[in-house]
Amino acid sequence: MNPSAISIFDQDLPPNPANHAPMSPLAFIERTAEVYPQRLAIVHGDLRQDWATTYRRCRQLASALVQAGIGKNDTVAVMLPNTPPMVEAHFGVPMAGAVLNALNTRLDPETIAFMLDHGEAKAVIVDPEFSEVMKKALALRQSAKPLWVVDVEDALYTGPSEKLGSIGYEALLASGDAAFAWSLPANEWDAIALNYTSGTTGNPKGVVYHHRGAATNAISNILEWDMPKHAVYLWTLPMFHCNGWCFPWTVAARAGVNVCLRRIDAQAILDAIGNHGVTHYCGAPIVHGLLVNAPAAMKRGLPSGVKAMVAGAAPPASMIEGMEEMGFDLTHVYGLTEVYGPATVCAKHDDWNVLDIGERARLNARQGVRYHLQRDVRVLNPDTLQPVPQDGQTMGEIMFRGNIAMKGYLKNPKATQEAFAGGWFHSGDLAVQYPDGYIKIKDRSKDIIISGGENISSIEVEDVLYRHPDVLAAAVVAKPDARWGETPCAFVELKAGAQTTPEQIVAHCKRHLAGFKVPRAVVFGELPKTSTGKIQKFELRKQAGSAQAIDV
Repeated sequence: MNPSAISIFDQDLPPNPANHAPMSPLAFIERTAEVYPQRLAIVHGDLRQDWATTYRRCRQLASALVQAGIGKNDTVAVMLPNTPPMVEAHFGVPMAGAVLNALNTRLDPETIAFMLDHGEAKAVIVDPEFSEVMKKALALRQSAKPLWVVDVEDALYTGPSEKLGSIGYEALLASGDAAFAWSLPANEWDAIALNYTSGTTGNPKGVVYHHRGAATNAISNILEWDMPKHAVYLWTLPMFHCNGWCFPWTVAARAGVNVCLRRIDAQAILDAIGNHGVTHYCGAPIVHGLLVNAPAAMKRGLPSGVKAMVAGAAPPASMIEGMEEMGFDLTHVYGLTEVYGPATVCAKHDDWNVLDIGERARLNARQGVRYHLQRDVRVLNPDTLQPVPQDGQTMGEIMFRGNIAMKGYLKNPKATQEAFAGGWFHSGDLAVQYPDGYIKIKDRSKDIIISGGENISSIEVEDVLYRHPDVLAAAVVAKPDARWGETPCAFVELKAGAQTTPEQIVAHCKRHLAGFKVPRAVVFGELPKTSTGKIQKFELRKQAGSAQAIDV
């Protein structure tokens, strides 16, 4: 560039440590521990842990990992429920420069083994509740690289368990330095977390998060909810889901309280809300449905004004009405693993309050508008990348751009390039956009079934069905479900003379799939096909609603 063409505002003014620091959510816990050291940070059973202690333990974890030879860009996997070690891992692991891989505790051993190998985990921290499935997963690994196993102890878990590693979690922390001199990443684009998504194939894709995106989404969570200092946040949303939608970092930024919860049921949730003065919680529709449908006696004495966030299926009128009767304020958000969880919000307007429940439900069912710190979200024509008319009728694909988007897919440059084609992240969700700019999903181009907040790849289930010796053809679509939002419905064309029953098909699936992926309905018959032999899933979706459910 011609030096004379450089603006005077750019000359001799490079960034330096005095005016530039990498964005990272790790800075949040450092500040909170300095400003509010004695404020409550974690509640778990009888445990009451303040922010100074939590920060110290995170530094000990980071120090112990570094002493074990784990450092920049090494993967540390965790198989944990919503307990204190999971909160601490969100800070301690990246403080060591490593990348946190929070494993979905509901998955089968084969899938866990794939993730450990694909992510090249050097260590895995395991809760006793999941020792059995982890033991099987470790035996199924294909990699010859050593994997250091750390066992967590938790008095609140009293079920069967087995020690898998050579050291316990508390002993590991005791070996670390509480004054460990961690540092922010040299580059805010450095990886902070690895999360696996079902995608459209049986093998999950590894979604890589960066420090900048994690910090950006954590702050956006505060802005969307007007989240005050010292909010009391209940962990009903699994922290293995998109790092808990970045809320471990959000809660630290607000010097809030993490109320941990090992088990999700109406009694446990409502007791926690009442006993600890919970102000905020997130979850899939099934979680909110549990509360709305709980006995009235169980809901007595609840604090009013609790803020609830729902993602997945749009909240129906009955849920909105039920939450309002409880005095809860429901916010509908939308996103994907690739955009750190929620990246749009159905921002409510005051004039909606005077509308009847049906109209409010219609408005709140929309996926909404971009998060504060997301640069843009649009419904675009996937071929031209031009915006569709904002008429509430013309369909296109939801696309994102901005800081709240993944680095890419681990070891999958082709999928990454396709996902970011044209400078937008392609969600694969088909939607319309209304005149007010609000987006509403109409269909999914990715044949993904969202059941209880979990993504299920229809192709993965179909692959298992095809392994049954009596199955000639199979297709899996979503069946609407009052409790789970959606469940898999299998349409199966049997080979001539086969005598297999739907129950036998389900039993076959149970041997090869995690429980939540097993079809809840099986329909036998010839599958509708195009002239080229492609199965017409849109026809099957019409039939799925009336399919007879099987007790799985």
